[in-house]
Amino acid sequence: MEQGSSKIIDCTIRDGGLINNWDFSVEFVQDLYNGLSDAGVEYMEIGYKNSAKLLQATEPNPWRFLDDAFLNEIIPEKKFTKLSALVDIGRVDANDVLPREQSALDMIRVACYIREVDKGLELVQLFHDMGYETSLNIMALSSVPENQLIEAFKLVEASPVDVVYIVDSFGSLDPADIEHQVKKFKAMIPNKQLGIHTHNNMQLAFANTLTAMRNGVTFLDASVYGMGRAAGNCNTELLVSHIQKASYELKPLLGVIEKHMLAMRQKWEWGYIIPYMISGTLNEHPRVAMAYRASEERDQFVDFYDKVTSPEASLAPESK
Repeated sequence: MEQGSSKIIDCTIRDGGLINNWDFSVEFVQDLYNGLSDAGVEYMEIGYKNSAKLLQATEPNPWRFLDDAFLNEIIPEKKFTKLSALVDIGRVDANDVLPREQSALDMIRVACYIREVDKGLELVQLFHDMGYETSLNIMALSSVPENQLIEAFKLVEASPVDVVYIVDSFGSLDPADIEHQVKKFKAMIPNKQLGIHTHNNMQLAFANTLTAMRNGVTFLDASVYGMGRAAGNCNTELLVSHIQKASYELKPLLGVIEKHMLAMRQKWEWGYIIPYMISGTLNEHPRVAMAYRASEERDQFVDFYDKVTSPEASLAPESK
């Protein structure tokens, strides 16, 4: 695979916000945007475009409920890096979305579970018609039965979606699994570009992302310093330093980490931590591990392991 055709989508604000309830300063987001642009990173996911009303949110949260007027204020001049936002099925109000020519956003990505693919593709069609680049991110792939995937992909193939994502939601896949998934996706939707979104529960986010790239995946999700939910994501700085592309420059990202993210890492926890490793090896959602890390027992790893592996432990992901 020609490395030059790959594109990085930095998810620091969107996925990292799941760690700190999107408590990012405007200065940090501006510095991150400028740093990513100077580093040659193609996209920055600047948050969720979900509806505060639908989620009955009582507090304003600019990165969770992106507003176009606010975006134009904080990024008055777009640089090299394009902007994307993620929406969830049932949590976005289409009336909140302006046509692309009136918005700072270039891409809108739709996240859904396999059973909601039809609803996800309705949103994709809507955003596509408004002029946006689109992606469909099917979550929790590691627990999807094959026959469901085949049915869903007939719909995906017929849709205008630009990119379809292989999402390792639980950080439970290894490079062989990723290669298998990519080959399956390519066979079922040969006309679509593919993306990869990894989590670092088993220290494999970077390796899994490279494996996907070498097998023909072009859109690579990552976050600076790995900041993302629970074990975090593949590190943007690793991809920028590793992929042979003349436009990539590591130093601006080191500047952002040095100026902002060392202090953030002291305040908020993410990355390879034993309870997240355990949830990854068990192919389970990290919510139980996250709750454990927020409790007084946070470092009692043996107790946590016993709890989640006992027969009565039910860690099945709840339906949304």
